[in-house]
Parts: sequence; structure tokens; C-alpha cells
Amino acid sequence: MNLIIPMAGRGTRLLPQTLITPKPLIEIAGRTIIQRIVDIVSKKSNNKIENIGFIIQKQDVKVEEMLNLIGSQNNINVNIFYQKEALGTAHAIYCAKKILFGPVLIVFADTLFDAKLIIPEMTDGCVFVKEVENPSAYGVVKLNQSGEIIEFIEKPKEPISNLAIVGIYYFKNGTLLADEIKYILDKNIMINGEYQITTILENLKNKNLVFIPYKIEKWFDFGTPLNLLNSHTEILKKETPVIRNQVKDSTIIDPCYIADDAQIIDSIIGPNVSVGSGTIIKSSNIKNTIIQSNSKIEGATFNHSIIGNNVEYNQDFKSVNIGDYTTFK
Repeated sequence: MNLIIPMAGRGTRLLPQTLITPKPLIEIAGRTIIQRIVDIVSKKSNNKIENIGFIIQKQDVKVEEMLNLIGSQNNINVNIFYQKEALGTAHAIYCAKKILFGPVLIVFADTLFDAKLIIPEMTDGCVFVKEVENPSAYGVVKLNQSGEIIEFIEKPKEPISNLAIVGIYYFKNGTLLADEIKYILDKNIMINGEYQITTILENLKNKNLVFIPYKIEKWFDFGTPLNLLNSHTEILKKETPVIRNQVKDSTIIDPCYIADDAQIIDSIIGPNVSVGSGTIIKSSNIKNTIIQSNSKIEGATFNHSIIGNNVEYNQDFKSVNIGDYTTFK
């Protein structure tokens, strides 16, 4: 099976964290979002992943090195593709047409999930879904009595279904998928100025392909700062990281992730805090916060905050969202 991960989006809802660092490369408890996605698919799928296609916005040596490393760690051949214009989900997938053959799993890079990936053999495809309380905020699927998908509905006003589409799709025949995307590109069939995967799903369903829902157990949303922090808390509670580094005159309140080479001095850290590699924290009281790598924090009293990479901070704000390479003194 081939795995395709579109990650060319700009992540504007997570600004300023995504000004320099793409959203999929934000670290959550020591691992980037994209690394977590590949690890889950590689370890939990009943199909071996032969090739992985990362779709990014433009050439970036540092990003591509990280993506190649993730592939090699999971023994998967890596391909890098570019979506230079934001022309929609179907267009992004077609950028990886080189590996659109055989069984294909598509996972959008802001969709971290927890599920056993046992794909049924007797189906043309699966749309991964999660039961939600407020389906009007999502795209949903409607089923017939046989459990097959008969309709894809974007943000329904009426309570038609509570099965929200989470951004993961399986196609048994990647060649058919590629042909259908090429068709809507050639015919310029767009929705709100973009080529959408829902158009592809509807067209293939109308050609008598059978799609079924695949319910997942957990779905972690990283679309906004609040959702990022909430998902971070859930992950910490689930993983309960072991803290191996030395802390000086400090208290750590679990669950927390602290990188082995981070330094914590005269501080209270936790609960629900991640501290990245090379970061130094002094004389601070921090909880419910993500701090990325190589930052220097002193005299902070943080709650529900996000600190990027290479930040220097010595101020008195209670809740902050500070992007990479920023100084507050």
C-alpha cells in the first residue's frame, strides 16, 4: 500500500507558530505531528507501506531532510512532491500521481488519530469517520441500511448523520483515483475555486464503487491553538512520558514531557507541559503549555501557552502564543 500525506497547507489558524515551522513539524511531547502519523500507519496497518508521498508547498532542504529521516526510520521509500498553488485537496493528491497505483491511503497532515488500520478487502474504499456531538461543524457521511456510504454532506444543518469525515481516505485502486482526479482537473470542475476530494468520492460512488465508513477510536485536532493544547493534554495522559533528565531545585507535576537535554532550574513544571530539546527554563511556574526547542525562559508564569523554537522570554504575561525566533525581554 502507498501512503500519501498532503501537508502543503499554510496553517494560518495556528499563527504565529506556523510562520516559519510548518504545522505538521510542530512537536507534541517529543515527536512531530507528521512523525506520529507515519509511526501510527506503519505500526498499526495490516498492509505494508511500500511508498510514502509527502506533498509540501515548496522545496525546503531542512523539511525534506526531516521527512526522509521519518521514512527511513519506518523503512518506507520516501517521495517528495510540491503543490505550489493551493488548489484544493484533490489537486494536492494528484501532485503525487507517480505513486497513485494499487491500494492507497491518504492522511491529511493535521489529522492525528488512534486506530487499528485493518482495511476490509471487500470494498472499493473507506472514508474514516468519528462520531461527534455537533455534526453541523463537519463534513459527514450518510449510510444506507447495508452500512454503505450513499451521500457526502458538508456541514449539515439538519441532523442527518453524526459521522464526521476526519481527513483519512482509503482507495483500493489508486489508478482509478488518479484518472478521476485528472478528469475533474481537465474539465475544471471546482467547488469554491478548488478541486475537492469530495467531488472525486461522489463521482466514483456514482460509477458504482462502494465506499464504507471506517470508525476511528481517537481523533486529535491541531487546527487552532486551543485544540492543539487540548490534544497535547490528551496525548500526554495517554503516553505518560518518563522524564530522565536532571532537574535542579524544581518540581515536575505529571504528566509532562521534558527532553533529555532540556534544563529545568528552580521551577515548577506541570501538569500537561512539553519542553523541547535544548530549552532552558529558570525560576518559572508553567502548566498546560507547549515549549519547542532551544528556547530560554526565565521568570515565566505560563498557563495555556505555546512557545516556539529559539524564543527568549523574560516577561510577566500569564498566557502567550509566541512564534519562532522571538525575544521578549
